[in-house]
This record gives sequence, structure tokens and C-alpha cells, in this order.
Amino acid sequence: MKMNQLGDSGIEVSELCLGSMTWGTQNTPKEGHAQIDRALEAGINFIDTAEMYPVNPIKAETVGLTEEIIGQWIGASGRRNDVVLATKHSGAGSHARDGAPITGDTIPQAIEGSLKRLQTDVIDLYQFHWPNRGSYMFRKNWTYDPSDQDRAATLAHMVDCMGALQREVERGTIRSFGLSNESAWGLTQWSAAAARSGGPPPVSVQNEYSLMCRLADTDVAETCVNERIGMLAFSPLAAGMLTGKYQGGAVPEGSRMSLNPEMGGRKTDRAFEAVEAYLQVAREHDLHPAQMALAWACTRSFMTSVIFGATDMDQLGTALGAADLALSDAVMEALDAAHRAHPMPY
Repeated sequence: MKMNQLGDSGIEVSELCLGSMTWGTQNTPKEGHAQIDRALEAGINFIDTAEMYPVNPIKAETVGLTEEIIGQWIGASGRRNDVVLATKHSGAGSHARDGAPITGDTIPQAIEGSLKRLQTDVIDLYQFHWPNRGSYMFRKNWTYDPSDQDRAATLAHMVDCMGALQREVERGTIRSFGLSNESAWGLTQWSAAAARSGGPPPVSVQNEYSLMCRLADTDVAETCVNERIGMLAFSPLAAGMLTGKYQGGAVPEGSRMSLNPEMGGRKTDRAFEAVEAYLQVAREHDLHPAQMALAWACTRSFMTSVIFGATDMDQLGTALGAADLALSDAVMEALDAAHRAHPMPY
């Protein structure tokens, strides 16, 4: 398993990261623990979670359950030092902490809650789940309008948070700071706020990125390279679409689509056409489409780690196989051609 530096943090993470958002809804604690054990055997050392998980569906009564499941594994195994642990502070509107936005005052409270649930005394990567001002992610890129933002208030918020984060670094509760669902402008301003205030600079950004969603290519990628911010790709299989399991109108039992019918909003005719183009590349080169999609994401110059999730051990085994897959020039050229023919298909 290839290892990459997480920004300038000095932390090394595996190029594949085990996502955990289904543990507690689609997966039992026992299944989550088995996934961790299998991932570590394969060389993965990076686990990503969030205070609001599990999702699919999101329920107030399950908030924090995924962190508890990970904490149970840590407590039972004693292997805390074998994993790099990343979690997230929810933004405004979540079920966590009555939907409070991210502020300097909420950070200590949120961190204490995560530490207790995770049964650890330090979080390796502490991330803000989404900006208070909103985000282009989750198909909002089609309609998001930043024209009503208050720049001064946003910058003041960043400085306030930097102070709280630095106090947590000094207290030893977090090792590094990252962002999620952020824009190029936001990343640049967070980096500048850290430089001005002496707070922890962002070392990562966790945004949606896949063959089907390449928003980062035109601006966030450049920011990542110049600000030493590593991309952590979520939904690298486009919510399962790139496996081909939804082609022809199929909705497999237990799939994300079956549990969340509203996800159908992203499945347009153009999306099915794009998926078919990528599936054709996989067929022509005798590749598993999921492994091809994960391996392709790992090749991106600004990528630090690619986050995947699994609801059973067969899916996990398939994903782990991507670590050993080297895509040929012919495959890369075919994928580029498919992208040009089907840009932003949903």
C-alpha cells in the first residue's frame, strides 16, 4: 500500500482510506470492526469518520454512533497507534449539537464529544465538515450563489476558529486540521488565516471527486498544490454509480439508492450514458470498474488519499484490490476521452 504525506503535518497516510459512514445503519458494530481489521491487514492505516455519522439515513438518534463503534474497536483491540484517525465537526444544520454552526466556542465541545466516543485522547486529523457559508458540493454547483456572502464576517470567523484550534493543538487533543466541501477561495483564506494568526494550517480538503465529478480539476487542484493541502476524495465511485449496479434502472436491495430514493435526483440520462462509457473502458481492458475508478483517482497529482466505503466484505475486498492496480497509458487515454465526451454528467 502506497503511503503519502498529509500536507506538511508529518503524518503518513495510506493512499486508500477506509470510510465508515455506514457503520451503525447499514453495518453492525461487528461488521465495522471486521472491516477495520481487514483494511489494516491490507496496509490501510487511515480511517475517516464524523461526529454526525452514520448516514443513509441520517437520524438524530444515531448521531455519534459510528465514532462509538470505532471507539469500541480501539478499546477492544488496543491498536490505536496503528491507525490515523480523522473525524469532522458538523456545520450548521446537522443533528449534532442542535444544528449549531462551527464557531470557536463549539470546537472544544465537539472535540471532547468525539474523543469520548472514539475512546482516544487525540484526533490525528480534525476536519470542518462543511463551511458555514455553504458549499458547491452535493450537486449545489448548479445553483449555488455566493453573492450574498459577508466577506468580513467569514474572515473574522476563520480567525476565531484558528484561535480555538490552536488551543486544541497545544492541549494535545488534535494533531492537524483539515477542511471538507470547501472551495478554492475558502482553502486559500483558511491558509492565510493560519499564517496571520499562527493557527494550524489546513493540511487536507475532503471533497467529492471521481470520474463523474471533477470540479476540483479547474481550481481546487491548483490551490492544493500551492498551499500544500492534500485532497481526500470522497464518493470516488459516484455513490456507487461507477460500479454499474444502477444501470438499466436497477436498484439493488440494501444499496444507498434503495435506502435514500432522493438520491435518484443525480441519476439523469446523461449520468447513465457517462457510466456506460466508463464501464466500456473497463470491459475493453478487462478491469473491474470499481477498481479502475479508485485506481484512477489515486493517480491524480493533488491526491493524498481516496476514501471508499463498503457494506460487505466482498465490496471491501474489491476496493482493496485497487491498491495494486496500475492503469496503462491506453486506459488513461480512454478515460480522458470518456470525460471529454461526458463532462459533469450529473
